[in-house]
Parts: sequence; C-alpha cells; structure tokens
Amino acid sequence: HRFFTQRGTIAMNITIYDIAQKCNVSIATVSRVLNGSTRVSEKTRAKVLQVMKEMGYKPNPFARGLGLDSMKIVGVICTDVADIFYAHAVSLLEDGLRKHHFDVMLSNTGSDTGHNGKYISDMADKHVDAIITIGTPFSSETDVRLLCDTARQIPVITINSDYHQPNMYSVVCNEKEGMKMIVTALAAKNCHDILYIYDSLTYSGRHKLDGFRQGIRDLNLTEKPELIQQIPRTLDDTEVLIDRLVAGGISFDAIVTSEDIFAIGAQRAALRHGKTIPVIGCNNSILAQCATPTITSLDNKLTSLCNAAVHIVTELTGKEPDSVPVRTEFSADLVERESFRR
Repeated sequence: HRFFTQRGTIAMNITIYDIAQKCNVSIATVSRVLNGSTRVSEKTRAKVLQVMKEMGYKPNPFARGLGLDSMKIVGVICTDVADIFYAHAVSLLEDGLRKHHFDVMLSNTGSDTGHNGKYISDMADKHVDAIITIGTPFSSETDVRLLCDTARQIPVITINSDYHQPNMYSVVCNEKEGMKMIVTALAAKNCHDILYIYDSLTYSGRHKLDGFRQGIRDLNLTEKPELIQQIPRTLDDTEVLIDRLVAGGISFDAIVTSEDIFAIGAQRAALRHGKTIPVIGCNNSILAQCATPTITSLDNKLTSLCNAAVHIVTELTGKEPDSVPVRTEFSADLVERESFRR
C-alpha cells in the first residue's frame, strides 16, 4: 500500500509486490525466498535479500504464507484503559473498526514517562495496518521521533492530540473554544471568581487551560493564582483541595474542571460546606449524569472523534488515500444539567 501525505509525497508500506517489481521477478519467487525454499538460485536469493534490505522491508510472518499484505488489524494505544474516557474511546473504536472487518490490538502504556517508545515499536513489529493513539501517550522528543518514523511506514492517527508532524492524521475537539464558552456562560450568571481544577498539561490539558485563562481575561473576571489548581486525578484529592480553599478563606462562586471526576468531588465538597454554586466538568461522561445533582459538562465529541478516526483508517487502507484531511476538528458543546441551572 502507498499512503499520500499532506506534502504530496508517498510514504510506503513495503510489500512483496514492491520487492518483486524492483527485482524483476515473480511474487512467487519472493515468497520462496521468504520461506527459505531451495527452488531459488543463490544469485536470485541474494538479489532479493539485498533489495529487501535496501527498501527496509519487514516480512510479516503471519501474512506472508497466505500471500496477504494485511492482517486487518489496527493498533490502539492509550495511557490508561481503566480511565472512563479512554475505556469509552477504545470501545467506540473497536465497534467501528469491526464493522469494517478490522480487529483491534490494544496497548496500555501507563503514565507518560518519556520512554514509551517500545509500545510504538511493538505495534509496528506486529505489522498492524494502522496505529491510533488516544490522548497524549507520547510527549518526549525521542518518543515523538519514533512515532514520526513509524508514520512513514504505516498510517498514524491521533485522537485529541496533534503532533503537527508529516504523515500523521489528527482528529481533535476544539476544547479551547469550549472552555471559553463555559466561562462566558458562567459570567452571564454573574459568576466572577471561577475556580479551575485540572491534573495534567497534555495536548488536551493545555488547550483547556489556555481557553479558561483567555475567557477570564476577555471578560475581565477575577484572575488569581489560587483560583487555578493542579492536583492528582482523584476524588479524595479534589475534596481535600476544596476543604483547604474554604478553610483558607479563598472565595469562589463557580467551579470548572478539566475532567468530570474532579467536578463530582468538587461538588460534593462544596455542598458539604453549604456552597450551592455552578459546577462544570469536561468529557460529558456517564459520571456527570450519575452525580447528585447531575453535573453540567463540556461534550468534547468523543463519539465523533472515534468515528472520524475509523473513517480515516478505512480511507487510508482503501483506494483513495489522498482524499484524507490531515486534520479533522470538531466543536465542543456545553450540556447543561442541574449543577448549572441552580
């Protein structure tokens, strides 16, 4: 297969067909070389092996005996499949890919240590037809470079991240504008001292924080360091934070969080202190719907993101890969529930 990049060049996933054409021999001859058959002259064997080396061909041990170039498998990489956001994304991707007869090979990297490159290599060595990453499992220069190198051989699609590198296809939600929309909605309810809680500065995390800060500045709302808090992503840490801010006399009349789980903990602690204020989360997960009261949340269109990623895979492995956009962006929506209407 050949995949067109945004620069109009061609990134090649070398097949036995390419080797055969380059050597001016039949596909059967290349297959015999791969299988160690004695029905090939030493001269031809040496020529085929040399061309394989020059072209960087890596034989697929599963498919080569069947005369296939694709195992119809897509590698999916995320940091923590136990997280409700990632678990939902994996489920959506698997359902979508299976409709196109692709199987999913999942890799769970854990936290981004800056040395997660082996997960990329493992996927590439298993000859998957494409790799989809969810979030930001790779951030170090070494890991990103390896991801770029891999993208020259097989398609790499990133969900809710954008490395701005050649041969990669990103699918994102504009969470920055979504956060600005949240701040505007709260300002309309006469909220001026808005507390923001987040955990990490991934691609998504940075855009959410930037959007919140820009919204505060655009509307001339209270901008204090103590109103922006970074904590671990747990209910306990969130409640401890609210308790500490209340005990310290820090005033806030609304809470915005980068994840729904923060919103649940923040709302619970705020109510315990008698603070009936708007609380808004992000991801529009089942957690927001199960909270009491139910929590308003920013819908970052996970279903749309995953459907778009599946579509890109099918297009890139199909007949018209040059029609695939390098970047696909969706707008976020604010789903209002009880926590906002009070």
